[in-house]
Amino acid sequence: FGAEVGLRTAIIPDVQLSAALWMLDLDSELLFTGDGGSTEPSRASRREGLEVGAYYKPLDWVVIDADVAWTRARYTDPDPVGDRIPNAVESVASVGVALTRTTGWFGGARLRYFGPAPLVEDDSVRSDSTLQVNLEGGYRFSRHLSVSVTVFNLFDARDNDITYYYESQLPGESTPVGDIHFHPVEPRSIRLAVTVAL
Repeated sequence: FGAEVGLRTAIIPDVQLSAALWMLDLDSELLFTGDGGSTEPSRASRREGLEVGAYYKPLDWVVIDADVAWTRARYTDPDPVGDRIPNAVESVASVGVALTRTTGWFGGARLRYFGPAPLVEDDSVRSDSTLQVNLEGGYRFSRHLSVSVTVFNLFDARDNDITYYYESQLPGESTPVGDIHFHPVEPRSIRLAVTVAL
């Protein structure tokens, strides 16, 4: 069961603003299981949140946008292990600028932030936040031909894309050990693209 109420306005010239309050009740959360690499059903939960967005177009070829979201996620069935939902991110933000033209130079940049999240039900272990910036620039010769360069992870952040906490056992270990397992973000990389539209 879910519900949402929101407001959107364009009363300010060249600006659109939006805000929404929402909630979602689930009969069962799906959680990642490290040993099997799959998901399994768990307890009932409630998620509540606020989302705010802004879109600004100061010039015909310039767009600036921002989105921020806060979420409170909790299990609703009582359990001594705790009420936090593992890997339920509590805050997310994105800010970007785009320069677009039919021909000539174009480009943009985007900042993406994911806040920390509980990794276990009692909130005793948490993931770190992540922050990445991507940058793009290029030249559009016509509607049919363009060249661009994109830099991913501009500042070469050493954050983790995803983090889990579960038990694993390495060769030589007598018993399984609970620990953080993660997938790091890709290091700084550059992509050169030539686009031909027919």
